[in-house]
Amino acid sequence: MPKVKTHSSCKKRFKKTASGLIKRSAAFRRHHSWAKAHKNVRSLRKGRYIDATLCDKIETLMPY
Repeated sequence: MPKVKTHSSCKKRFKKTASGLIKRSAAFRRHHSWAKAHKNVRSLRKGRYIDATLCDKIETLMPY
């Protein structure tokens, strides 16, 4: 039986928490932060969690 490989892009983008949720970083924080409100830019530093409807798809890509 072959090894189960982890999807490399998912390995870089997502982390699984101890409670089983999948954590991700916020979108819209790469470019043009000078044009966004400073309050908005500060809130983008926080982590987010994957929606429950996508958890099954991400977990198949990250088996471990």
